[in-house]
Amino acid sequence: MPEISRRSFGGLVGGGAVTAVAGASGSAEAAPASAPTAPSAAERPFRARRSGGSGKRPNFLFILGDDLGWADLSSYGAPHIRTPHLDRLAAQGVRFTQAYSGSATCSPTRFSLYTGRYPGRTPGGLAEPIGNRTQGLDPNHPTLASLLKQAGYATALIGKWHCGWLPDHSPTKSGWDEFFGNFGGALEYFSKLGQLGDYDLYEGDAEYKDLRYYTTVLTERAVEYVGREHHQPWLLNLNFTTPHWPWLGEDDEETGAEIAAKVRSGNVLGALLHNDGGSVRKYQEMVENLDASVGKVLDALRRSGQEHNTVVVFASDNGGERFSYLWPLRGGKSELLEGGIRVPTVLRWPARVDGHQVSHEPVFSPDWTATLLELGGARPAPTHPLDGHSLAGYLLRGEELPERDLFWRVRGNRALRRGDWKYYQDSAGKDHLYDLSRDQREQADHATGRPELLAELKAAWERTAGSLLPYPAS
Repeated sequence: MPEISRRSFGGLVGGGAVTAVAGASGSAEAAPASAPTAPSAAERPFRARRSGGSGKRPNFLFILGDDLGWADLSSYGAPHIRTPHLDRLAAQGVRFTQAYSGSATCSPTRFSLYTGRYPGRTPGGLAEPIGNRTQGLDPNHPTLASLLKQAGYATALIGKWHCGWLPDHSPTKSGWDEFFGNFGGALEYFSKLGQLGDYDLYEGDAEYKDLRYYTTVLTERAVEYVGREHHQPWLLNLNFTTPHWPWLGEDDEETGAEIAAKVRSGNVLGALLHNDGGSVRKYQEMVENLDASVGKVLDALRRSGQEHNTVVVFASDNGGERFSYLWPLRGGKSELLEGGIRVPTVLRWPARVDGHQVSHEPVFSPDWTATLLELGGARPAPTHPLDGHSLAGYLLRGEELPERDLFWRVRGNRALRRGDWKYYQDSAGKDHLYDLSRDQREQADHATGRPELLAELKAAWERTAGSLLPYPAS
């Protein structure tokens, strides 16, 4: 078992992720020499307030960035990206240093968030990611939205769905009252041509024409939603596509048109991947645009008078891509190394949670499902037990989180974290064992020196994997 406790791990890892080392970057270009320090000298280890609230159920605003890397926010260490709005959100609440996505790619993580379960519990979650109309989230499966809706919540999803296409799959078939966004995993930001080669912007289940920059369009919709006069508590899943490829900013309509022409010619994936474009500077522009967009939504929430009793969570759907800043982590999107699954995550709830706090507890996407359900007074479906653990007791009552395993499975990689230790199997089938309290970069392999612990964690991974659906033959 761990030689260093989870809480002592926080002291070693939490600050180190914020005080990034100048010149050591996860991107292709070196970082500037002036790396920032921690977001606030007043940031302190998390402690629950333990004071009662009004008894009124909160609203939920859950914001996802797309392929946003671990250190792509200035409050997480980016030396060249400025994200004042998200940094302020973190300062007003809790910044999590060891938060993980439910998987290493887009749609499986969304399955884990929407269902509160491992992606491999459902056929659609086996796609990494979903890429055709035959795959998707079963409309009969309970979701965060459907369960909160049963408990009296209004529900909406704005932005990227990526859990299946029409006619069989849609947010409106899985518990969300309203949907405005795209069904697929990627789209050209102006033409809205998506990964199946066709137009992919919808209101409900009908096409909606708007050829402006996509992040701007989503932001306007979200501002309108949170600014409404709501007569019941609400859930809004706000899923930006930023900073996912193609690498386009607000002023890049000409480049977008070139990509759209390639999509129309039939080179859909090649065009959207945009391997001949992008740069660290363009990526910086996209992340800073995302930050400004989140700021506009948060301003609208404040003006509406609902800020005090709205739980805001911001996270990413997986680790960073080509131009992400990931130091000191290794790996990236599609891998189960830390860089592929550890993501920036912040929570703010002024009514119940104090600001200027940092949490070093390991948490992952399905935990947020369980947490929001408990806070909203909704019960999980007994036929579909959750794999996540509610953080409500930890956040509100100061309860210790249980010792448990965090589990991941993707084609070609496997991982399990228990306390400070992480079991990882690479694409060549080789087993590794890392002590994250001393080596968050996953360089010092203890597989040979700790064979009993390796065997124990590997067996635990096998037990959980044995309860999941098998991958279809490729």
